[in-house]
Amino acid sequence: MTTSATIPATAAAIAPELKKTPLNATHRALKAKMVDFGGWDMPVEYPCPGGGLIAEHLAVRNSVGLFDVSHMGEIQFRGPGALAAVQHITMNDASRLKDGQAHYSALLTPEGTFVDDILVHRLSPNDYLLVVNAGTTATDLAWIRKQVGGFPSIHIADYSPYYSQLALQGPRALATLQKLVKTGPGGTDLAAIKTYWFAFGTVAGVPNVLIARTGYSGEDGFEVYLPADENTTAKVWNELLGAGEEFAIRPCGLGARNTLRLEAGMSLYGHEISDSINVFEAGLDRWLKLDSPEKGDFIGRQSLLNVRQNGGPTRKLIALEMVERGIARDGYLVLNLEGTEIGQITSGSPAPFLKTNIAFALVPSSVSASGEDVLVQIRPNQTARAKQVPAPFYKRPKP
Repeated sequence: MTTSATIPATAAAIAPELKKTPLNATHRALKAKMVDFGGWDMPVEYPCPGGGLIAEHLAVRNSVGLFDVSHMGEIQFRGPGALAAVQHITMNDASRLKDGQAHYSALLTPEGTFVDDILVHRLSPNDYLLVVNAGTTATDLAWIRKQVGGFPSIHIADYSPYYSQLALQGPRALATLQKLVKTGPGGTDLAAIKTYWFAFGTVAGVPNVLIARTGYSGEDGFEVYLPADENTTAKVWNELLGAGEEFAIRPCGLGARNTLRLEAGMSLYGHEISDSINVFEAGLDRWLKLDSPEKGDFIGRQSLLNVRQNGGPTRKLIALEMVERGIARDGYLVLNLEGTEIGQITSGSPAPFLKTNIAFALVPSSVSASGEDVLVQIRPNQTARAKQVPAPFYKRPKP
C-alpha cells in the first residue's frame, strides 16, 4: 500500500490559501467585509456605522477615499532593449512617453483581443514599469516572457512581491496627501504632477515612494507605491486616514472601486475586455496606435488592421441607462424591442452618485449605430427597458 492511499479524499480538494496584502490585519481590525478576489483576501466594503459601499463611493466623489490595491502586479523592463520589447507587446506608443510619464495601454493577443489592460510608466529611457491586474499577473508575466523574453539587452522581473500600492482618490486627495509629503528643497510639489505623470518623494517619512497621478475612479487622485512590508504599509495607510480626517475620508473596498469605475466608463478585465473581445469592440481604439511610424508593428496589429479594412467590428460596447425599474447585472441577456436576443450585459449596477441604474452591453454594431432602446432580461420572465447613453456616464467637474 502506498502512503498516498492514507490521505483523506478531501485533501486534494482543499482550496489554496488566499494571498494577503500587507494590510490584511488592518482591514480586519476595521471590520471590513472580506472576499476572495482572484485568489486574494480583499475588503469589498467597510460596513461600519454610516459606512458601506454607497458611503465609500460618495466619499470619493465628494471628498476623498483610500483603497488598498496592493494586489495589483508590477513588472519591470530594464535595459537598452526595454522600449523595443514594450512596443512589441503593447498597443499604445511608448516611444512618446517622457521620463516620469505613464499611459494606459494593453497587452494583445495576435487576434487583437486582450491579454490584459495595463499602465506603462517610463522611469528612464531604459526602464519601464508595467502595472497589471491582480488576477492576471502570473499569466501576464508568462505571456510577456514567451513573447519578448528572448529579446536582446533586456531584463524582465516581477516586482509585485516588493510593492504595496495605495490609491487615494477624490477631489480632496491632493490636500490630504500633501500633508504627508516632504516639500521645499528636495521635496515634491504634488500640484505640479500632471494627470498620468509621476514623481518620487518622501511620504509619511518613507523615502523613494513612487507617487503617480493615476486612478480607477474617475476622480483626481494618486496611487503611491511603497515597500511591501506590513509595518511601512500600515504606517502610511493610517497616516493617510489621519491626514484626511478633516475631509471625512473613508477606507474604501473593491465594491466602491467597481461602481466608481463603472460610472466613469472604465473597463474591467473579464467584462468589457477579454480574450474574446477586440480593441474596436471594446471602444478603446483611442489608445491603439495602428498607424504610428514610431510604433511600428506589434502583436495584434495585423488582425486589427484587417478589422478596420473590412468595415469595422461586428459588435460594439454600448452604455445603457435603465428607464424601467430593474438592475442590469453582469451576464444578463439583452434583447431588441421585439424580444430577440442580441447581446449581453458586461457590467451593470446602481450608480450611487448618479442615482440611476447603469450598464455596459456588447451588442451588434448595427444596434449601437441606431441608438435604439433595448430590453434587459432581469428575470426569467421579466424584462426592463434601457436607453443608450453616451459614455462615460460620469465626468468629474473641471476645476
